[in-house]
Amino acid sequence: MKSSILAMALTCALVMVMVPHVFAKRYIVGGNKGWTSNVNYTVWASDKHFYLGDWLFFVYDRNQMDVLEVNKTNYENCNTDHPMANWTTGAGRDVVPLNVTRHRYFVSGKGFCFGGMKLSVRIEKPPPPPKAAPVKSDAPRMSYRSHFVLPLVFAIGAVWDSFLRVMG
Repeated sequence: MKSSILAMALTCALVMVMVPHVFAKRYIVGGNKGWTSNVNYTVWASDKHFYLGDWLFFVYDRNQMDVLEVNKTNYENCNTDHPMANWTTGAGRDVVPLNVTRHRYFVSGKGFCFGGMKLSVRIEKPPPPPKAAPVKSDAPRMSYRSHFVLPLVFAIGAVWDSFLRVMG
């Protein structure tokens, strides 16, 4: 019984930690074409907003291409001699967390950068949640936060009830 109580408490804590990441997006770089030659990644990224907490998902031919993060100068010159990071895992399915608000630059080495395989993204802070229009009603209102807080309160109550039964 004590282990189930601990498991419930840990689950509640984990849910609360994960709540801020619920709204993160995962972008497949290049859309349905992926990370390959003959795609204009500047055009692909132009209508997107990349926010802190989002992810870039690079899908490519692992035998030919790679994913390197470089500085702006190396991005502009397709210089892959000294990358800041090599995100290539060898599987051809690499995920890059966007965890810093700044410009980031990605290229493919092995000559593919010169063919246009390069991506520049600006990571921004997420916008504040939209304010809901006032609701004219006699019924009690539930706020955005209450959708997460109330289940947590009920979970804590259930854990406490179980604890009292075990101890009682």
